[in-house]
Amino acid sequence: MKRFYKAAAVEAVERGWQVTLDGRQVRTPARAPLILPTEVMAAAIAREWQDQGDLIDPAAMPFLGLANAAIDHVASARGAFAGGIAAYGESDLICYRAAEPEALVARQCKVWDPLLDWAKARYDIGFELADGIRHVTQPEPTLRALRAAIDAFDDFALAAAQPIVTITGSLVVTLALLEKEIDVETAWQSGQLEELYSLEQWGSDEEAEARHTRQRTRLETAAAFLDLR
Repeated sequence: MKRFYKAAAVEAVERGWQVTLDGRQVRTPARAPLILPTEVMAAAIAREWQDQGDLIDPAAMPFLGLANAAIDHVASARGAFAGGIAAYGESDLICYRAAEPEALVARQCKVWDPLLDWAKARYDIGFELADGIRHVTQPEPTLRALRAAIDAFDDFALAAAQPIVTITGSLVVTLALLEKEIDVETAWQSGQLEELYSLEQWGSDEEAEARHTRQRTRLETAAAFLDLR
């Protein structure tokens, strides 16, 4: 789409903040008003619009994409959306441990055990651990507590949580990042631990590096979006 406006701006409205293009309110793809919860989020999205060139590139507006998801997808089907995120707790990455080599086992303990200890204390729950890919069933009280923890976040946080949980494969890591218990670097190292270890042992290639760059950028964007709330 060609650029059809000159200036993006931010305006206060009754329920929050909105972005305007030459005075016209921005709407979501589903045609809902794009009402943002904070001025700083609205300003960040307005900058994305303002920074567009002669052609509009939606991929260059990741904050807008997450805000659209919060309004069009999370708000309209909140239970199902939150349930999809909470389902990662049933097979959380950091509950599945390698039996060998010793260096990988040690790294998993060093990086993942503190996260499990935090979740146990934070939500008063326990976890079952497995060696390898053998499935273990987590206690029902644990799954209920983790679902309740996800349900407590607003629509905009849930929109950011979805890419975080898919990239890391861990509901515990996602909750720790949502609650600012860890930073994005720790989330990345935790979620990609085994692959990063393999790359250290066997080397990388252009395809793997490109994939990591894309995933890392998505994770950083989601984490930055959380800070705009």
